[in-house]
Amino acid sequence: MRDRLILLPGWGLGSAPLEPLADALRGLDARLRVEIEPLPLLDSSDPADWLDELDANLPQDAWLGGWSLGGMLASELAARRGERCAGLLTLASNLRFVAAPTWSSAMAAETFDVFRQGCAADARATLKRFALLCAQGATDSRGLSRLLLGAAPQVRAESLLAGLDVLAALDTRGALQDFVGPQLHLFAGADALVPANTAAALLALLPDVEIGLIDSGSHAFALERPHEIAAAIQAFLHEADDD
Repeated sequence: MRDRLILLPGWGLGSAPLEPLADALRGLDARLRVEIEPLPLLDSSDPADWLDELDANLPQDAWLGGWSLGGMLASELAARRGERCAGLLTLASNLRFVAAPTWSSAMAAETFDVFRQGCAADARATLKRFALLCAQGATDSRGLSRLLLGAAPQVRAESLLAGLDVLAALDTRGALQDFVGPQLHLFAGADALVPANTAAALLALLPDVEIGLIDSGSHAFALERPHEIAAAIQAFLHEADDD
């Protein structure tokens, strides 16, 4: 099933933001089976529980990819599966979403804490704010944020909070260093949630992986510019096949 790509969405907004990208990839290569797997709806804040559920439900030997939180989970699952994962690609996905002394290219812990408190108080209002942040930097940021929010599923606040806790807990540096398969990591130049300098920080950590920076792209660049992202992914997949 090395012709199969599983994409995991980001936090809170469901699978819809990745649908145009999946369609664009299918249009470039009819043999490539692209599927979007929803994130687990768990109340657990333990990343291991989320990874266990994904590992049990996702096919073996496929390419794993994801947007933001989905990319972080895909990274951890790729490392867990090793040779049973064809390769990894991430979209606007940090190695640590929340900054730490050893990883400054991330959101300040204080900012994240305020965001989580807002979600606990009013999840719907927080999702609206999140959609605006995802679209910040796009050519039509308001239109993009409306698309993101309009397609967002109804999710219980407990699951949203658990997802934020998983996002804060994950640190994929070890997973990316352990996974020996092909890797592509795409970042956006105008991302309001994952700093663009994350690309350079990742390259310093892992100089042998493929890294791309989409100039002026927002955090939701997969929805904003699906054909450009699909072309980059398709070129990477073909190169990996040639190797």
